[in-house]
Amino acid sequence: MPDIIQLLPDAVANQIAAGEVVQRPASAVKELIENAIDAGADKIQLILKDAGKALIQVIDNGCGMSVTDARMCFERHATSKIRKADDLFAIRTMGFRGEAMASIAAIAQVELKTRRYEDELGTNIFIEGSEVLKQEPCQAITGTSIAIKNLFYNTPARRNFLKSNPVEMRHIIDEFQRVALANPLVHFTMHHDGQEVYHLPSAVLKQRIVHLFGNNYNQRLVPVEEDTSIIKLHGFVGKPEFARKTRGEQFFFVNNRFVKDAYLNHAVLTAFQELLQDETYPLYVLFIDIDPSKIDINVHPTKTEIKYQDEKAIYAIIRSAVKRSLGKYNITPTLDFDQENSIGHLITPKPFEEIVQPSIAFNPDFNPFAAEQKREKNSDAFFKENKDHRTAIPRNWDTLYEISRKDETVQHEMHQQKSIPVAEQEITKSSERQFFQVHNRFILSQIKSGFMLINQQAAHERILYERFLQQLQNHSGISQQSLFPQSVTLNSSDFELLRELLPDIKALGFDIREFGPNTVVVDGIPADINNASEHELLEQLLEGFKKNLEILKLDKRDNLARSLARNAAIKTGAKLSMEEMNQLIDQLFACQMPNLALNGKPVITTFTLTELAERFEK
Repeated sequence: MPDIIQLLPDAVANQIAAGEVVQRPASAVKELIENAIDAGADKIQLILKDAGKALIQVIDNGCGMSVTDARMCFERHATSKIRKADDLFAIRTMGFRGEAMASIAAIAQVELKTRRYEDELGTNIFIEGSEVLKQEPCQAITGTSIAIKNLFYNTPARRNFLKSNPVEMRHIIDEFQRVALANPLVHFTMHHDGQEVYHLPSAVLKQRIVHLFGNNYNQRLVPVEEDTSIIKLHGFVGKPEFARKTRGEQFFFVNNRFVKDAYLNHAVLTAFQELLQDETYPLYVLFIDIDPSKIDINVHPTKTEIKYQDEKAIYAIIRSAVKRSLGKYNITPTLDFDQENSIGHLITPKPFEEIVQPSIAFNPDFNPFAAEQKREKNSDAFFKENKDHRTAIPRNWDTLYEISRKDETVQHEMHQQKSIPVAEQEITKSSERQFFQVHNRFILSQIKSGFMLINQQAAHERILYERFLQQLQNHSGISQQSLFPQSVTLNSSDFELLRELLPDIKALGFDIREFGPNTVVVDGIPADINNASEHELLEQLLEGFKKNLEILKLDKRDNLARSLARNAAIKTGAKLSMEEMNQLIDQLFACQMPNLALNGKPVITTFTLTELAERFEK
C-alpha cells in the first residue's frame, strides 16, 4: 500500500491558516494596524473601498522594512517579535506568530511599499495568491503602505459568506475603535469610499473616548486608577445613569491588547450592583498593565483571550477600584474635559480677607404661639359645629355598599357559570363594561366566568409589534411630521447600522435623511408614537435592535418591529383613562396572538368565580 500522508503546498497551507486569521475584512484591518503600531508609527491612515472588499490600505510612518524583510514578511511563521519559545511569556507587541501577512497574501492581491529612514530607495512588492509577481526598488516615504485588493478573490465560497457593506463596516469600526482606544497618542484617520469617517488627533485617553463616541461622553466618564504589586489599573467607567441596553461600549485592555473576558466583566458589573436599572450595562474602558510572564496570550488565534496566574486577585482589585471611583464621583465636581484625572481636584477656597460674614435678619415682634392659638380657636369652633364628628355616620352610608338589581342579576349568572376557556370568554358590551386599573400596572375587567387581569405594557407591546410588522411588510407606515426637524448625531458604528436599516425604518413611518458625517435629520416619526424625543427614540431603537440581534438572532424586520414596540409602548406606572383602557383592550383582542407577550410570557391572566370561592373556603 503506497504512502498516503503528504506535505501540503505552501499556498494551500496559507489558505487554511487564513481561515483562522482573516475571517472578514475587519480581521485584515486589525492585523495591518497592529503591525503599524509595532513598527513605532505615530500616524496611521486607513483607506477602505466597498467596506474593505475591494480595498484595504494602511499607511504608516513607522520604521519601514529593508528589502529582505519586505520579502520575508509574507512567509509563514516569519516574525521579528520572538526568537524562542520563552519569548512568548515576555510579549509586549501586538503580533508575534508571523501568520497574518502570509494568510492575507494567500487570499488577496497585495501591494507593499516600504522604506527605512536610512535607505535612499524603498521596496515595492506585488503578490497574488501567495505568488510574488513583482519586486523592485521604488521611491517611497519613510514607513510602510500596504494595499489589500479583492479580498477572498480566489476563495469565492468564503467571499459569499461576507455580509452587506454596512454590516462589514460595523465590524471594521469595532476593530478600529479598539486599536484607537489602546493607542490614544497615535494620530488615526479612516476614509471609506472617499469620505472621512474618523479623524483622531493625538490626545489623552479621555479625549480619545470623546472623539470616538461623541462630545456627550465628556460628562459621562468617571476615572479609575489603582496601582498594586499585581497589576496597574487605569481608565474610565460610565456613570450609572448613562448605562445602555447593550454591551457595546465595554473595553478591557491587557498590556494595551484588547481582550474579551467574562470573568473580569463580572467584576465590573458587581461594582455597579444596585446602581443599574434592569438589563442595562455600563460603559467602561479599562487598562490592565501586568508582567507578561504572569499571563499567557497564546491561547486563541485571534489573541483576544488571556489566561492569568492569579485571576481571583485581579478580579478583587478591579471590583474594589471601580466601586471606590463610583463612590468618589458622587461627591466630586463635574469632570473637566482637559483634565485626565479629575477626581480629587477640589474648588480653590477664597482668601480669608475676601470672605464676607453673612448677615441675619429677624422679626422682633414674632410670637410663635400666636399661630398655635389661632389653630386651637379654629379647631374649637369646628368641634362645636360637629360635636358628634367622631361617632357620626354618613347619611348615605348604605349607598356605599348598595348593589343594584342589575348587578345582582349579573352576579347570580356568574355564580351559575362553569369555567370557560380564555378563547371562549367574552367581555360584556362596550356600553356596559367597566375597567379598573390596579397600581397603574394591570387592567382588571369583569368577564362572564369571573374577571381577568391584563398587563398593560405587555398588551401595548403586542399591539404595536403586530402593527409595525404589518407596516414593514406593506411599507404602509404613516409619518407624523415634526414642527421643527431634529438633527441626531450617532457614533460611527450606530450610524452604519442606521444606514443599513434605513429603508425599513422609513417603512415604519420615520422621515429621515442623511446630513453630514454620522448625522441624520429627523423630519417625522411614526404616527403611533406620542411624546417621544427623536434622538432618544432613534437611539433606543438601535440599542434594542442590537440587543435582540445579540440574544435572539431575529430576522431584521421582526427585530425592528419588536425593538420599536418595546420602546414606544406605554410603561408600567402610566395612568390610563377609561377610554384608553377600552381602546387598549379592543386593540389587544384584535391581535393574532393577544395572549402572548413579546418575551413569551402571558399578557392575560383569568380568575374564575370558582377559584375565588375556594380561596374563601380555605
